[in-house]
Amino acid sequence: MDYREAGVDIAAGRAFVDRIRDLVQGTYRPGVLGGLGSFGGCFELPTGYTQPVLVSGTDGVGTKLKLAQQLNQHDTVGIDLVAMCANDVLTSGAEPLYFLDYLATGKLDSDCLEAVVRGVAAGCKQAGCALLGGETAEMPGFYPPGEYDMAGFCVGIAEKSALLDGSKLAIGDVAIGLASTGVHSNGFSLVRSIIDRGGYSLSDTPEMLGGISLGDALIAPTQIYVEAVQAIEAAAIDIHAMAHITGGGLPENLPRCFGEGQAVQLDPEGWTPPAIFRWIAAAGEVTPANMFDTFNMGLGFIVFVAPDRVEATLAALQATSIGAWRIGTIIAGSGEVQGIPLVER
Repeated sequence: MDYREAGVDIAAGRAFVDRIRDLVQGTYRPGVLGGLGSFGGCFELPTGYTQPVLVSGTDGVGTKLKLAQQLNQHDTVGIDLVAMCANDVLTSGAEPLYFLDYLATGKLDSDCLEAVVRGVAAGCKQAGCALLGGETAEMPGFYPPGEYDMAGFCVGIAEKSALLDGSKLAIGDVAIGLASTGVHSNGFSLVRSIIDRGGYSLSDTPEMLGGISLGDALIAPTQIYVEAVQAIEAAAIDIHAMAHITGGGLPENLPRCFGEGQAVQLDPEGWTPPAIFRWIAAAGEVTPANMFDTFNMGLGFIVFVAPDRVEATLAALQATSIGAWRIGTIIAGSGEVQGIPLVER
């Protein structure tokens, strides 16, 4: 026997790397050293920093991949992958520099995985970071035919004195909510359970979705917020804290950027969640508390600024395609998120 008989086609793997070479190189930015194919990717730190700090983040896409595989639509989950990592890095005040991906499958399907990498490259361009390298693993017998998994790793840079660690956040600061594109990449185990138990199809077009199919509404890629944050910074607005709203929703993720003795009072009338959340709540009979405890509910990212900089922040964000609203205020407390339905702990 040889490796190919065992299910691993080394020649196909080499051909796949050649196939995605242009996609990868199309993301390169100043700082990239060398090219695709080395054992490790090299990146030269930008100049102009007094005490540069590297900020790193890693994540996956979760069971949203099941949805992509059911729809045979693979060119957006790569954007999700970059977004989940780059948005996390962004919350520290860091600029994303480079990204690496890991793709694993039972049998290499070059067309499918090229579409995945195309999405990763598109996400890197949106985040302004280079796709520095990655790994494609063919693992026969480990993954069923037609299935794959993916993980990502992002590194950014910030000036040490400018890191956001909760110390800048003050009582009275205002929360500006940035719109999500929908469910993003969290809560899909619940979503898929609702679809399966209710006998729904991804091709269904519920009236409340305005003619959009259920599959299209759910597969919409996670918003990347680098451009929005850069627009605020370009307007010389001092950002005091940021939060990426992922698994656990607003109740779990907002306290991660608070300082000691702080809480937030939210105004649930300050924004309108996308229709897909109304469908999930109705189809699954999910309580409001569990909706907020699971999903981003239309707010993918939160920026905190001083009260006298709110209007300037909203004006700066108008230059982007991302909706934004004043949604709450920092108050004294012990990490509470008030104003929305909460699950009893």
